[in-house]
Amino acid sequence: MNKIYMIFTGGTISMKIDDVSHTVKPSLSAKEIMQSLLHSELYHELEVIEFSEIPSPSMTPEMMLEIAKLIKNLIANEDPTGFVIVHGTDTLEETAFFLDTIIDTEIPIVLTGSMKSSSELGFDGINNLVSSILVAKSTKSHSRGVLVVMNDQINAASEVTKSNTLSLDTFKSLDYGPLGMVDNKEVLYHRSVTVPRKKLIVDNIVSEVYLLKAYSGCDSLIINFLVEQKAKGIVIEALGRGNLPPKMITGIKNALNNQIPVIICTRCPSGRALDSYGYVGGGKYLTEAGCIMSSTLNGQKARILLLLALSKSNEHDFLKGLFTL
Repeated sequence: MNKIYMIFTGGTISMKIDDVSHTVKPSLSAKEIMQSLLHSELYHELEVIEFSEIPSPSMTPEMMLEIAKLIKNLIANEDPTGFVIVHGTDTLEETAFFLDTIIDTEIPIVLTGSMKSSSELGFDGINNLVSSILVAKSTKSHSRGVLVVMNDQINAASEVTKSNTLSLDTFKSLDYGPLGMVDNKEVLYHRSVTVPRKKLIVDNIVSEVYLLKAYSGCDSLIINFLVEQKAKGIVIEALGRGNLPPKMITGIKNALNNQIPVIICTRCPSGRALDSYGYVGGGKYLTEAGCIMSSTLNGQKARILLLLALSKSNEHDFLKGLFTL
């Protein structure tokens, strides 16, 4: 069909300011949003799929899996040019990374959204839609993995994160910079993905994977609780290079002794986790105990990778191979 499939999930792009509560609420359907593109030369190339109408915090890994299955089915049975997934920005990077990990295709898959609702001055939604369609349509976008297009910048799902609660250019690849940009309707790429992630083709996921954040004086209480609750995996945003307070060690060892994988990333917004320090709670101490460093993946992406990986195996070497660049 040579169509670009527009998969709408909801988010701020579909919201307006309510006159009574003066808060931003879901208001617009996919059809209503697409009316803004009715007279665009791109319109006839688009096929709209209304997957859901939910705010971003309502997105779950189970729903991400359904989106992945939908895309795979369309690739197998149609002739798509590309995909644009319209998504709320709060969890957009998680869905993008999920799809990047689970789908192996050369066809462009682009995620976009809006930082402002349609009733606010400077509404960025339509511009983001147009830029995303141009990126999905471009042959230059083939074999680049899942992409995130916001504010005319193109970023890789494996590298990008939401860096600001309000700014229109919130989505940034902090360590590497954008892959490219959209300028005057032209799609321009400056570089390729720095470190392509490994693919995990799975049909189901393990949901009992939890993300914790370390802090000064943090102890083992929550980790031990998760062990009691039969957690399948734990990701910890550690301090600095990937280090933890000594009081967390008993909980870490409890989890590992119960065959619960523990992934260590950093709570810093950029830089990688590496087992450089050998003191009690240091990164080297943790890896020698059986923890796995997430390298450049932040906490939310490390959790996504772990819940996908655990549907195949919780064997240490298998998991370490996925997280090692």
